[in-house]
Order: sequence, then structure tokens, then C-alpha cells
Amino acid sequence: MTRLKNWLPACAMMALIFTASSIPGGALPDFEEFDFSIKKLGHAIGYALLSVSYARGLGQRPRLAWLLAILFAITDEFHQSFTPGRSPSVWDVLVYDNLGATIGLLIFKKITKPKQKDSASAPPFANSQ
Repeated sequence: MTRLKNWLPACAMMALIFTASSIPGGALPDFEEFDFSIKKLGHAIGYALLSVSYARGLGQRPRLAWLLAILFAITDEFHQSFTPGRSPSVWDVLVYDNLGATIGLLIFKKITKPKQKDSASAPPFANSQ
């Protein structure tokens, strides 16, 4: 049951991304002059969260988590080709999804890195007997 719980965030992110990709182009919000930036930032954040969710489910295997995120991005762009008013973009996968997945995993690695005892921060005489 614990292993299944580890995969719930990844399943939720995949469902969220799939749902967002199913919205017809005409029904998407328009952020005026910030439209491009906000939508590409959404790609990056979504795939950052997806790759971290994969890493959690896989038990700290960041390369495989990255690969799965990119493969999902490719299938998501293919899915968008069937959504009215939307079109697939290789650039979304190569730049925004890839960048998001990579940065997400780098942050995840930094946060989950085991803390090493720093002898400089130890109280005086901590190691003496």
C-alpha cells in the first residue's frame, strides 16, 4: 500500500496535465501580453512537479524520472493534436517541459540530499572523550 501511495502524486499530475491538454484552444484563458510567458511557465512547473512525483514513486531514480516525464510530454503533445484549436509543439517538449523536469529534479535532489554532519557546527568538545 505504501508503494501505491508513493505513486499517487504522479498519477494526479498526469491527470492534471492530460485534463489541461484537453481544453480546446478557444476556451483557454488569454493573459494578453503575458500569455506566452505564463503558458510556458505552466509547462515548466507542471513537468517539474511531474518529474519530482516520478522520482518519489521510483525511489530516488532521477534519470528514469526525467525520462518518464519527457516521454509523457511527447505523448501529451500528440494528445493535443486531437484537441480542437490546439497543436503539438516539439519546442514545448525540448525546451519548456525538459527544462521544468530538469530543474524540478535538481531542486528535489538538493532538498532530499542527506544532511552531513559539519564538524564546524558541532558543539565544542563534542568529539572528545
